[in-house]
Amino acid sequence: MTRILITGAGGMVGRTLLEELAATDHEVIATDLAAPPDLPANARFARMDVTGGDPARVITTERPEVVVHLASIVTPPPGLGRDFAYRVDVDGSRHVLDAALAAGTRRLVVTSSGAAYGYHADNPAWLSESDPLRGNREFAYADHKRQVEEMLAEARQSHPQLEQVVLRVGTVLGEGTDNQITALFRRPRLLAIRGSASPFVFIWTRDLARILLRAATGGPAGIYNVAGDGALDMAELARRLGKPLLTLPACAVKAALGIAHPLGLSRYGPEQVRFLQYRPVLDNSALKRDFGYIPAKTSAETFAGWQRWAGL
Repeated sequence: MTRILITGAGGMVGRTLLEELAATDHEVIATDLAAPPDLPANARFARMDVTGGDPARVITTERPEVVVHLASIVTPPPGLGRDFAYRVDVDGSRHVLDAALAAGTRRLVVTSSGAAYGYHADNPAWLSESDPLRGNREFAYADHKRQVEEMLAEARQSHPQLEQVVLRVGTVLGEGTDNQITALFRRPRLLAIRGSASPFVFIWTRDLARILLRAATGGPAGIYNVAGDGALDMAELARRLGKPLLTLPACAVKAALGIAHPLGLSRYGPEQVRFLQYRPVLDNSALKRDFGYIPAKTSAETFAGWQRWAGL
């Protein structure tokens, strides 16, 4: 039996991980701002706001052997901007890391993102874990994940006794997924940038939860890309959705967003074009070979499952 503390346990991934842990004899402390519904019998709730002193208090009191750090902000809620996301993503991760070290935690599992590699024209077709992290400063999520990984790299040097499993996760899809990425797929027509295939790699929510379970309970430490096999470009996504694909030159989209964003007609500025052009595509070879997990669903199967749930 292992005592496992989860941050961000009320989110979609956290709730799925709790379901996976329910069938085990591990002792689970689920932390978030509010208790997740239907906690399994082997779990209890402790309130934790990672932006303040809660991590030090809760983790020091509970002394978990393993901390699974899921708390993160992909898209800030209305009225809360980049500063709020930074407090959760970067400051929150620092608080959790410091508390884990102080409590003598044996292993820290962190969900990073493929976005930490950044959106760059010279990204290789398939990114491996040895490629540099260049999360763009203009994209808060990519920038913050890069900073968190730099923090973790420093900790691996200064505190080697704390095992780390860092998961660079692709686009997560499953029943109930509804975010800024899936909003792209719900539009009447999909947008593509001329000359850019813009492929997506997807990981099924249940696969990610099972990977987290293995990371927390005996899988090897290390850094791993997390994605299903294969990728789907914008043309293929449009075909599967039965929607037209609008392909425009990058300069036209930048110009349109440069006008629409200041007027409040779009939440995105011209920098968003890079997000559409140069998506990081994750090679999952190390996940399968070294970590020992083969995703049950490919990227295509993951998207098809979400598509059925979304009624598209």
